[in-house]
Amino acid sequence: MATATRVFCARLSGIAVFDPNGDQIGRVRDVVVSLRLGTLPPRATGLVVEIQQRRRIFVPMDRVTTIDSEAIVLGTGTLSVKRFEQRPNETLVVAELLDRRVTLKDGGAAVSVSDAALEQDRTKHWLLARLAVREVTGKRIPRRGHVRQVDWDAVEGLSLASTDQGADSLLAVFEDMKAADVANALRDLPEERRQQIAEALADARLADVLQELPEEDQVEIIGRLAGDRAADVLEAMDPDDAADLLAELPAAERERLLALMEPAEAKPVRQLMGYSEDTAGGLMTSEPVILPPDATIAEALARVRQPELSAALATQVYVVRPPVSTPTGTFLGAVHIQRLLREPPFNLVSSLLDDELDPLTADTTLPALTRYFATYNLVAAPVVDAQNHLVGAVTVDDLLDSLLPDDWREDPDG
Repeated sequence: MATATRVFCARLSGIAVFDPNGDQIGRVRDVVVSLRLGTLPPRATGLVVEIQQRRRIFVPMDRVTTIDSEAIVLGTGTLSVKRFEQRPNETLVVAELLDRRVTLKDGGAAVSVSDAALEQDRTKHWLLARLAVREVTGKRIPRRGHVRQVDWDAVEGLSLASTDQGADSLLAVFEDMKAADVANALRDLPEERRQQIAEALADARLADVLQELPEEDQVEIIGRLAGDRAADVLEAMDPDDAADLLAELPAAERERLLALMEPAEAKPVRQLMGYSEDTAGGLMTSEPVILPPDATIAEALARVRQPELSAALATQVYVVRPPVSTPTGTFLGAVHIQRLLREPPFNLVSSLLDDELDPLTADTTLPALTRYFATYNLVAAPVVDAQNHLVGAVTVDDLLDSLLPDDWREDPDG
């Protein structure tokens, strides 16, 4: 099933949503977008999906691998089943935008929005770029009549106003910036303004930005968020970064937030907090790309293409005996992406194992870890426990973070 380049939201409502194994988990009920200033089309942040017992949850768009008017397929990874709660900066397309009366800029005719189309831009973001509109006659919207498509910027009455906008102008500026650049910009803002921006950012975006901030700024921002929101952001962070942040909080607050997190999300964070911060265990992530020995090269390449995966983690896949979540079954070896690209897609990953290098252990010290990476020119390396079960992977970016001085973000020329 190929991903469509344009999909209308009204037609998405009610279609089935499937997990990577082909099992149906629910049905789409709405599309969540973030309105932007001026003529910029809204960006879709996720879907409202109804699962068992009519419970509606939020599914981020970066979890969607296939989308068309017949079905939606999600990629691998955990999925929060917390009940969806709309935030102030979010708009529901079906519930709030459809049937809205707007004005065409060309001619000033009054029209009603009958549908809105999602289109993927070159950065793989889904934008609400096109509208299907029907002319309004008097006070009535005819049920039938000529429907035409127009660009988002061809109408007035849907975009954010430029006055009394709060943090909207800054959010629009930050939208296409890298997380590290947003983090630098936030540090120059007054405390209240910084918190206002942080609270308006989507969970995944705020998680990415927090991971680029010094620990004291992370603690300040997360500490001022409401408990449920803070837990959602921690769940969206990489487990190792979430563990580092929580370690800076008072014990009571740390346990409160861990209890608010989904158990499946809190488990790896608790495990990582059990390691010393200057060891491989304290630096590793517990969510590298892990596959069973009967997985194909095609499956491995699909996994490393996932947009939420860091460049360093995408360079290797780790092959283990079941279970494939950390701590896994017996670690068999690693496969480098260059090797995957050179072999037929139907071959098994187990036929390509690189087992020449011994994996790291969780208690490997920082100096030994540094020598290991430098000696073998690595950007990522597996970490195993005493029973040779994979427990995570260390990446070169996390290693650099631990080697640089604490204030390295504050002095880019230092």
